[in-house]
Amino acid sequence: MLIVFSVVLASSLSRYLLNSPIQWSEEIAKYAMIYGTMFGTILCYLEGMHIKFSFLEDAVSPKIRNILHVISDIVVLVSGIILAWSGYLFMMKRGAITAPGSGIPMYYFQVAMVIGGVGLTIAALIKLSELVLSPSIQSEE
Repeated sequence: MLIVFSVVLASSLSRYLLNSPIQWSEEIAKYAMIYGTMFGTILCYLEGMHIKFSFLEDAVSPKIRNILHVISDIVVLVSGIILAWSGYLFMMKRGAITAPGSGIPMYYFQVAMVIGGVGLTIAALIKLSELVLSPSIQSEE
């Protein structure tokens, strides 16, 4: 967010004070938001701040709740793998194109999908290992 704020601020000041807009600013801000979204997704998932139907968790027994968490983490694991793989394929097919405003090769921006997918996969593996190794789950069984 700091990068997005800085680029938009510099662009606005340049446009209105110097009457000389920065041509690449919108493009860089947009791609920085994509990276921010990928990292934010991973952080929200790890911290449990993502959108979920908590009333379902509250309505079932702790054993079923743990099963739901495992299923949820497996879905996130598979989604992370798919995101990383599809991002890789997309980057390999279209990464050599240069961005029109900045002239930077697009793979620098498209790799955000790969980074986000790999990060989400690692986060899901961490959460799954916490569920499997958690003493509260083993004591309930």
